Amino acid sequence: MAGGEATTDDKASAKKPTPTVPATSASTPSAKAVVPAAKPSKKAETGKLPDFVGKGLQYAQDEAQSLGFYGLRSHDALGRGRNQAFDRNWKICSQTPAPGTHQTDVTIDFGAVKLEESCPKGDMGAQPDAEAGGTMPDFVGKSVKVARGALPSNASITVTDAAEDRMVLMESNWKVCTQNPVAGAELDGRPISFTAVKFEESCP
Repeated sequence: MAGGEATTDDKASAKKPTPTVPATSASTPSAKAVVPAAKPSKKAETGKLPDFVGKGLQYAQDEAQSLGFYGLRSHDALGRGRNQAFDRNWKICSQTPAPGTHQTDVTIDFGAVKLEESCPKGDMGAQPDAEAGGTMPDFVGKSVKVARGALPSNASITVTDAAEDRMVLMESNWKVCTQNPVAGAELDGRPISFTAVKFEESCP
């Protein structure tokens, strides 16, 4: 149009109010954080521990775990300090705790010997030998491995075959025949020597 007059549509659009978004009231409650309820304290579970004496070590360990007992360990019942590297080659002579109902978080300790060996009358490895103090313990009849483990780590130790001229390699298979210094002598840093034979042999 002449004169630059606005059209009816232009006038209508100019008068059309702009929609406004209502402001959030300051009193509008905010969402509350969800705090999970505290878990009730879990009571220690109990289970029935069977009698595993006479069973294979691997079987006993598997069976104990299937019953919820996972704290398992084993030791050489002959007191020779051998490790149970292949559990299937060992059988159980004793167990602690005794069969019965126990908490499943208890530690079960199996005393074991190799399949071809006989169980001792008493578990000779239930209590490991304590480290030597200031005097020389009596190691005669014990394994060379146990003797070495009980002596100070800085001790100078030599081991020779008492029967033949063999090298003493697997010390858990050898028992002490003689020792120097003798039991009760002061451990003052002097070198320590042992003579030994294999366990199935007799000392000369």
